[in-house]
Amino acid sequence: MKSAWSGLLVAFSMYSVVPVPQVRWEKRTMRWALGFLPLVGVLIGALEWLWLIFCTHFAADGLFYAVGAALIPLFVSGGIHLDGLCDTCDALCSYGDREKRLAILKDPHVGAFGPMWLMAFLLAEVGCFAQVYRAPALLPLVLAGFALARTLGGCKVVLTPCAKDSGLAHLFAENSDKKAVAIALLLEFVLYLTAAGLLLYAVPHGLTAGTVLVIVLLAWYGVHEQMTRRIFGGITGDLAGFFISVSELLAIACAALGGMII
Repeated sequence: MKSAWSGLLVAFSMYSVVPVPQVRWEKRTMRWALGFLPLVGVLIGALEWLWLIFCTHFAADGLFYAVGAALIPLFVSGGIHLDGLCDTCDALCSYGDREKRLAILKDPHVGAFGPMWLMAFLLAEVGCFAQVYRAPALLPLVLAGFALARTLGGCKVVLTPCAKDSGLAHLFAENSDKKAVAIALLLEFVLYLTAAGLLLYAVPHGLTAGTVLVIVLLAWYGVHEQMTRRIFGGITGDLAGFFISVSELLAIACAALGGMII
């Protein structure tokens, strides 16, 4: 129990801005940390739900809601995953060799392409959130999407070889009980999907939309896996953050587009 509690504290201290007691980062305290990463997504989903209730109650404008909804994940996570998105876009757009791209990921300076793609990402999020606000029937996909993205992102770190023997991904991977954490994350994936399915059961074509989201996320998992191994030689913290960010956007987009169709 003490090890699990320490893992929870490490996960929230690293992947959120929620103030928690600090513990020493070592094998004993980090072995379960990635298993608690999806709980940060659960917190974001809960805040998104409260934000929608607030905006609906006061008849807020769709753009006001959408901007606030896009900022909630940033405020809760501290931008750690968007940092990975920005750095990865810089590396991919450099068209350099593997060593150059890995050096770009490590470089604390930002290039030209990262901010452009980050802006495009946030604009896409705002647009999708605005559509969800107009037709919120598939909101459970959005709420579950933040947790689902982190279950698959955690699996990336423990199941994919690291591209280098340093960095946060390597630190968490080497100090994790990989098999147990992977099993826990997969069980959490099923749990969050089941919860979303129960909420969507009464929505016309809701379960179909949920099935589409699962297919999209698993396809993205495969594409990202192929990319990381071929281009970078394995996973890094930035590549995991890139994966989680895009997964969140895919969940919001599925809810937005599905709401337009049904």
